[in-house]
Amino acid sequence: MAEVELRHVTKSYKDTTAVDDVSLAIKDREFVALLGPSGCGKTTTLRMLAGFIRPDAGQIVIDGKDVTDLPPEHRPTAMVFQSYALWPHMTVADNIAFGLRLRRLPQAEVADRTARMLDVVGLPGVTKRYPSQLSGGQQQRVALARALVLGPKILLLDEPLSNLDAKLRVRMRDEIRRIQQELQITTVYVTHDQEEALTMADRIAVMNGGVLQQVGDALDIYDRPATAFVADFIGSSNLLTGILRLAGTRALAQVGDARVPVEADGLADGAAVTVSARPEDMEVLREAAPDAFRLDDTRLVNFGAYKRLLGRHPAFGQLEARVPKAFRLGDEPVYLRFTRARAFAGDPKPRG
Repeated sequence: MAEVELRHVTKSYKDTTAVDDVSLAIKDREFVALLGPSGCGKTTTLRMLAGFIRPDAGQIVIDGKDVTDLPPEHRPTAMVFQSYALWPHMTVADNIAFGLRLRRLPQAEVADRTARMLDVVGLPGVTKRYPSQLSGGQQQRVALARALVLGPKILLLDEPLSNLDAKLRVRMRDEIRRIQQELQITTVYVTHDQEEALTMADRIAVMNGGVLQQVGDALDIYDRPATAFVADFIGSSNLLTGILRLAGTRALAQVGDARVPVEADGLADGAAVTVSARPEDMEVLREAAPDAFRLDDTRLVNFGAYKRLLGRHPAFGQLEARVPKAFRLGDEPVYLRFTRARAFAGDPKPRG
């Protein structure tokens, strides 16, 4: 069993609050991604979990035990760093076995656990190679094996795929998820890559400016963002700023001289709002219709499986919609209708 709790954890550096009153509960065997832009506090949070940084306030609890003041070697955690930190003068086997030998385990057990972990990460037969003889993906697996061979209850990963090319990142994120599920190990994974977080994690904790913005699964985060920042940071969005107008049961965002129907739970009439609408929530029309807005300067961007329609509107600026790959522009005008738009209080810009 390996449950983790962050209780009102705060960390500051001089005049900058890197992590601001963060509380988060991570369940046994859960894979949680800490996601956010550079400087949002995600790596500081991970390093506090590992014991490399002590929080200024709050508690870190693992399996009901307060470990806030414990050093890394006395915590049931293991960490994989962005740089992998493999020793170049040691073979793969020696890199993986290093921690076991520090514990003075019998040589037979060291060899057995090292071989088993190489099988788990899919690298049998490379024990005598050196890191310089391995690809980036293989080095990443060795670093993962070195962390896991110690038998930690909690695996911590700090942007482990950032040094790999795009195709290899996709393969390795699938491998990491497979290994996590095979070993049933509680995992906390730091990334700025939303695709990694959405495809790998059971839950995602989105951070901005040291503040935890939202925690939820991929569908919650994408379809039901809690803040303007989350709506902007996750996926693509058409973002508008305006004033909320409530008319009976209908909520409208006044943007310049245009009005957009919005979902605006809990917001008051006259509030300044940020409006978010996903490109797939924009309906493309070939003729004028109620609540539809004509676009000028339209163009198409091809993404292979689909296209993005881009165009400008006097009140909104540039808008985009997702359209089928067979969609073509002709001489007739193009209109967009917002089929779903959400209004939020606040500024979506990152604070880092």
